[in-house]
Amino acid sequence: MAENAELAGRTAVVTGAGRNIGRAIALQLAAAGAAVLVNARANREQAQAVVREIEQKGGRALAHLADVADAEAVQAMMTAAVARFGRIDILVNNAALRREQPLEQMSLGEWREILGVILDGAFLCVKAALPQLRASGVGAIVNIGGLSAHTGASNRAHVVTAKAGLVGFTRALAHELAADHVTVNCVAPGLIGTARAPGAPEPAHHQVHGTLAGNRGTPDDIAATVRFLCGPEARYITGQTFHVNGGAFLG
Repeated sequence: MAENAELAGRTAVVTGAGRNIGRAIALQLAAAGAAVLVNARANREQAQAVVREIEQKGGRALAHLADVADAEAVQAMMTAAVARFGRIDILVNNAALRREQPLEQMSLGEWREILGVILDGAFLCVKAALPQLRASGVGAIVNIGGLSAHTGASNRAHVVTAKAGLVGFTRALAHELAADHVTVNCVAPGLIGTARAPGAPEPAHHQVHGTLAGNRGTPDDIAATVRFLCGPEARYITGQTFHVNGGAFLG
């Protein structure tokens, strides 16, 4: 499938991979030669469409529905990946909910739902995949953060907090897993052009940021960074946050 199959023989699990950034990451890792488990929470059609794209180009992929906030579902997903492909070498924690709600109107349930998917989901996925990642010898975890975790944003206290938590999670795991040769990094997308649900407004915080590049990025810009961090040329990089935002934030 790939001209430069630097990930040949490896298996990646990408959460929230049915569309947008997650889809682009799944396609990029497959293009690099990895077998890919394409996770979605509920939309089987989207996940299977990504699998078909990969298979049509000669790659290997598996669609799997699982709520990353559900520990049993996450464990079943990792078991399915190993059953199909024999191993897990790469985990990309991309699944997220990105809602807007003023703090005074936000319920505890709404707060917990966002943190449950973004932060608890990353924790559960790492826990479930960890034996395989340790056994890999070239394990890589990439957490997908966000611009607002570093700049703040109105009406997104839950999302900002969860994404900022991923940065701390990344640094902690980099220390804990270094001896097992597992790298752990975070990629923070900036203003990325993504498809939204019909009628869904663009996030308000996008309106207060510009880019030095003069344009919005694409999901492929994020996916290319993730591919690099999972590959052999990034084995000396761990515990870092990579800002891919066209200069919208200089961190």
